[in-house]
Amino acid sequence: MDLTYTEAEQAYRGELRAWLARTLPTLPPVPDPADWPARRAYDTGWQRRLHEAGYADVHWNADPTRRLIFLEETELAGAPYVGANFVGLLHAGPTIAAEGTAGQRERWLPPVLRGDEVWCQGFSEPGAGSDLASLRTRAVRDGDAYVVTGSKIWTSHAEVADWCELLVRTDPDAPRHRGISWLAMPMDVSGVTVRPLRTLAGTTEFAEVFLDEVRVPVANRVGAENDGWRVTMVTLSFERGTAFAGEVVACRRTLRELARTARETGAWDDPVLRRRLGRLAAEFGVLWRLVQWNVSAGAPGVGGSVLKLRYSHARQELYDTAAELLGPSGALDADRPWTADRLSSLSYTIAAGTSQIQRNIVAERILGLPKGA
Repeated sequence: MDLTYTEAEQAYRGELRAWLARTLPTLPPVPDPADWPARRAYDTGWQRRLHEAGYADVHWNADPTRRLIFLEETELAGAPYVGANFVGLLHAGPTIAAEGTAGQRERWLPPVLRGDEVWCQGFSEPGAGSDLASLRTRAVRDGDAYVVTGSKIWTSHAEVADWCELLVRTDPDAPRHRGISWLAMPMDVSGVTVRPLRTLAGTTEFAEVFLDEVRVPVANRVGAENDGWRVTMVTLSFERGTAFAGEVVACRRTLRELARTARETGAWDDPVLRRRLGRLAAEFGVLWRLVQWNVSAGAPGVGGSVLKLRYSHARQELYDTAAELLGPSGALDADRPWTADRLSSLSYTIAAGTSQIQRNIVAERILGLPKGA
């Protein structure tokens, strides 16, 4: 991977920076984090502006350098994050682009890029969690449709989603990793019940989803029947390897803000704090290099597990450090951005596969250790 910027790439950076400077001051106020319908409107509105300006497909662009420039410039400018578009834009969309038919790509990808449709993720189940091979939600073939029955939990953005990337068991007699299929399920059909879950941070970005004989067209299956485990690995490689790329940039910005605050308050005189900030700076520097590697690879494969594992823990330590810097009164102020980020950071060692799952993948598929070692 050559990360030397060409004149054309530097020109792209300049144009993007100028567009951000013109556009960001015109955005409406950021909505209440707990108001997901308002957040959907805000996030999809931002996506429409990106689409109109020609930046909507940057996450799917074959040019990794431009994507990295986009991530750097939008974070440095304080531009909105993908928010409600996270699933559709960063892993359902890329999965359909890689594994879908021409008709599926034509149906589902343009609305994601335009900000017209929002997706949620229906992978985890109450009895399975990150062990996706244990999922029990059944899909029984009935003519040109699957009849789906079961439940999902921790379903990201289900409260405001139009579509769900759904894992179902289509062959209950097959071995655990087989007999699974990947479906695109509309959220407004009969039999779908969404029950939002309120998190420690006070938001409802996750939900329980109950499926009672929901009919999903067979044409909505991405990949072959019972080949969903392989398709799911494609989804997870995007989710773990590149979907957190913008957040790594944001954490590096937060780290600089912490250092500036420490200097202003005198906390910088504490050598223990300085060493901690220095170590975090080194760690996020390495994480950014991993992001560059994963983005350049397109679908990053098991390297995504390395990034996800280390990023989850570094993020928690970053906001633990912020809480210590704020002190007891500031750390309990829910209106402070760092406080909300600290609360949400607790979920990162579970989201997109627990740290235990990532360690198993690294041990078995990168280090070549035997199972159970």
